[in-house]
Amino acid sequence: MRSLTDLRSDEIASRISSKIREIAKRVGSVKIMNFCGTHEWTITHYGIRYLMPEEVELVAGPGCPVCITPAYYVDAVVKLAVEGIRVMTFGDAFRLMGTKAMGLPRNLEEAKQDGADVRIVYSVLDAIKIAKDDKESIFFGVGFETTAPATLGPISSRNLPENLSLVIAHRLTPPIMRYVLENYPGSPIRGIIAPGHVSTITGADAWRFVAEEYGIPIVVSGFEPIDVLLSILEIVKQIDRGEAKLFNEYSRAVKASGNERALKVMEETSDVVDAAWRGIGFVPKSGLVLKEKYERYDAFRKYGIKEISKEEWYNDSMPGCKCTEITLGIAKPTECPLFMKVCKPESPYGPCMVSGEGTCLIWAKYGSSEFLSDIAGDI
Repeated sequence: MRSLTDLRSDEIASRISSKIREIAKRVGSVKIMNFCGTHEWTITHYGIRYLMPEEVELVAGPGCPVCITPAYYVDAVVKLAVEGIRVMTFGDAFRLMGTKAMGLPRNLEEAKQDGADVRIVYSVLDAIKIAKDDKESIFFGVGFETTAPATLGPISSRNLPENLSLVIAHRLTPPIMRYVLENYPGSPIRGIIAPGHVSTITGADAWRFVAEEYGIPIVVSGFEPIDVLLSILEIVKQIDRGEAKLFNEYSRAVKASGNERALKVMEETSDVVDAAWRGIGFVPKSGLVLKEKYERYDAFRKYGIKEISKEEWYNDSMPGCKCTEITLGIAKPTECPLFMKVCKPESPYGPCMVSGEGTCLIWAKYGSSEFLSDIAGDI
């Protein structure tokens, strides 16, 4: 394992950046997309874009699970909260906006302000402890493969109390990666930084299809600045050699096969289905629903709420907001007319400004040119 000092070394960063610039002159324009909000945080916080030559463009992809959670789910849990059901969820999902359907509060935060019993928890285990008082409760589960096993684990181990049910809004990342590559050919991506946290569950091999089917270099990366720089270097080196391979830079945490126990929990408790992504639409085989034998823990079935269907799906982008384009790497936060005007960290309008993994919130906190100029030399 590399030391933390090495992973943040300005000398090592300078050497890697020089090598990237040298190779980029030969390969020309290179757009590299990251599929993890924490990678976007690293790139922005440490000013890595400032270290890139003009040939290398780093763009964020759909790496924020809260940002892509459909407004339909928010409306549903807000309605349940208003009706007296206790709702528990993560802190960023607490502020995620719905549509104000039927005059309901905009999100769970507003519902709580109106008197609803809404709790912020760190995991479903906290929700289980709170639900021991027998009050009807739900846990609003949001996230990618990183958090899905934790939500589903208590079902597998039969530790979920009867009065606690789940709203499952978990999404799978390989399908959205395939969706982006197939539906946005007009904006060619020549390299991909695969999500590190997700890969600890899925395994590095989950991304092999990107290189083999699409001919695009893909690197599973860690989250320190040197991790990301090494991943960018590996991508431009592969392009220079005319190769497209899967490379696991984050081997200190990610195995080829992933976390087999966590994957087994997901397989035993849930089915993979076509699922809605906020502002994007239905993505094939990208969502999870509880298996029929566990339907008693499904809050939608328990309270008579229909799952959103392809036929009933509506574009739930916020009016005037470019979060969908930003999520797909088509636009930057600074190209949204609402960014840091109507939409700010203290008063978010679009979903990309809500979560700590949202590109807009990351850019708002760490993306000013003055800030990046100050810190660019610190790595």
